[in-house]
Parts: sequence; structure tokens; C-alpha cells
Amino acid sequence: MALLGAALLNLSPAQAADYFPKKGDAWTTHTPAQEKLDSAKLKAAIDFAISAELQYPPELAKVADIRDLRISVPLKYAGEAFSTPIGPLKAHAPANGIIIRHGYIVAEWGKTHDVDMTFSVTKTFLSSVAGVAFDHGMIKNINDRVIDYVKPSPDFMLPHNQPITWDNMLRQDSGWIGTMWGKPWWADRPEKDKPWSELAKGPPPVGTAWKYNDVRVNALALALTHLWKRPLPEVLKQYVADPIGMSDAWHWEGYDNSWITLDGKRIHVVSGGGHWGGGMYISARDQARLGLLGLNKGTWDGKTILSDKWVAMARTPTGPNPGYGFCNWYLNTGKKLYPDARADSLSYNGDGANIIFVDYQHDIVAVVRWIDGAKMKEFVRLLVEATGEPAP
Repeated sequence: MALLGAALLNLSPAQAADYFPKKGDAWTTHTPAQEKLDSAKLKAAIDFAISAELQYPPELAKVADIRDLRISVPLKYAGEAFSTPIGPLKAHAPANGIIIRHGYIVAEWGKTHDVDMTFSVTKTFLSSVAGVAFDHGMIKNINDRVIDYVKPSPDFMLPHNQPITWDNMLRQDSGWIGTMWGKPWWADRPEKDKPWSELAKGPPPVGTAWKYNDVRVNALALALTHLWKRPLPEVLKQYVADPIGMSDAWHWEGYDNSWITLDGKRIHVVSGGGHWGGGMYISARDQARLGLLGLNKGTWDGKTILSDKWVAMARTPTGPNPGYGFCNWYLNTGKKLYPDARADSLSYNGDGANIIFVDYQHDIVAVVRWIDGAKMKEFVRLLVEATGEPAP
């Protein structure tokens, strides 16, 4: 016992207290007081998150259920060419979320077991699958060209696309051009007030411009499927989801037409987001496990899920956008994303908004679902205030 006590004295308080829940619902709960959080201030943060539930599009609320993504998503992207959904959509639960400190649940609100779309948080799972490939030596160097590993479609061999590296695709600065599942690259989140006939002209050189673009992320998903030669949900389950105890309720969807034949097997290629439907369907509780993995920098109860090297690269700012690492690691570079949190905090963000906030200073993970994204800064301010330890 003396030796154990001495060992614990050499650990930081967070390290000494960290707890990793086993698979299932047996996740230990601590009171805010046990985790040195101000319960009144924590409640204020939660009340704010509930009150700040996204209400889009406003005109729809008068005639339909605004939580029904089968209605709201097509309306949101109606101004884009090729905007028709080709993957599943569903109604989602009301605002919900969960707050973890030192691995323990300290607060939970709403239906945190409901399995809903998570939009671009899907990209974080996608980059995790790439990370496993890197850690297993399947990708030798992230600066290697994708086409030196796989040639998933003729578009990858276009002269413009040939220099694209894994790093470019992970950082969304690839400038990849082509069509994925009937959706051309230029039609995704096009520049406003620019004629469609002009959109496909002159993409920037590879690596010089950051552009949030699901077509390009879907191209990455296709490339990784060819690299693994198996469905990516199987890879995720084996190497990430099961080792961190995620439930069996999540499912990762592709599109109606995103099927390929690879080595004689028919494989459904999943999407990297929910722009046209599909993507990761998951509960807030399972999202919290992903956040806890990020908080512990890729390790889970002493086991390496993603290597230190991979996580360090994922957290490295992208040249054209210093607030972005690998997809979908949003960095608090210069404290621009969350002014009241320390600069090393980060989040995994998806439309809706679905956000997993990771606070290394306070050893906190907060999953906040269906909040107005513009109001997340205020939630973080209130959450940090509840710790009594404001960021430097």
C-alpha cells in the first residue's frame, strides 16, 4: 500500500482519478461536488444548452417538425445544385448532452441513449480509421500520395489530383476534383453569388486552400475502403468502437448508390458526413467515449487505440486554416474557437450542432447535441466557470 500511495503521489490529480467505463450502461456517476465543480454554475451551463437548441429553418417551425431532418436538411441545402439527399435521414431527439470529468459522468440531460445522426463528427471516426491504418503500417507516411497506395476511381488519376497526399485529404486542403456518388466537387457548399458555370473553373493548387467539402471527404472514405479492402464500419468496430466500449447501437451509413465491388466482394462505402444523408448514427453516450479517447490522447485504460504520433499530427494546425487539424479535429488555436478555454482545447463538430468538446486543462469532455452552433462559445464559458479555474 505504501508503494501504491507513493506512486499515486507522482501522478497529477487528473491522472490519479481517471476512470474508464466498461462497455454498457454501468458508467459510474459522481456528483459535481465530488469532481470539484460548482453545481449551480454547472446547471446554468446545462440550462443554457437546452435553451439554445437549434431552431432551423425558422420558417419551417410554423408548418412542420423542425427536428425532422428529412424535412430540414433538404431545405437547408435547397440552394445548391445536386442537393437531393441520397442517404438516410430521420427525426432527432430534443437537445441532449453529457458532461464527463476524470472519466466520470457528472451531468446528463435529455435522451442521451437515442441514436441520431451526428453529421460531420463522422469525419472524426473516418480519420480514426485512417489513424489505425497508419499505426498498422498500411500508410507508411501521411505525406505519401494516395495514388501510390490505391487508385479507387479514374478521378484520382486526373493530373490535378495525382499530387494529393493522405495528409491533404485528412486536412481538407486537397483541392480534389471529380464526382463522388453523383455529386460533383464544385456543387458542395459553393461560393455564394457565383454562377454554377464558374464554380468548376480553376481549383487551387493542392495544399494551398482549405475548403470544407463532403465530396472530398467521401473520396477519402472511398480511398480508405480500398486500402482496408473491407467496410469501414467493420474496421472501426474492431479497432476503436469495441476497445473503448461503445454500444452496439451505432451504425455508419453510406448512400443508396455508394456500393462498389472490391476483390469480388460487394461493399457499401460509408459517407463522411450527413450533407446528403447518411454518416454516423450514434448516441451522446457513445460520442462521450470518443471524446474521452481524445482527452486521453488515443489511449484507453492503458491500451493504445491511436498512437501518440497520430494524435499529435491530428492536433497540428493546417496551414491554410490553423483552427483545423485532421478531419474533424477543430483546434482552439489562438483561443479563437473558445475564448474562455485554454488554447489546447479542441472539439469534434458536426452540423445540428453536434459537438464533442475536449478540455485538457480541466480533464473534461462535454457532448452537446442540437445546440445552435454559434452559442457553443457561451456554453463553454459557463462550463469553464463551473470549474472555478478559468483558462490562463
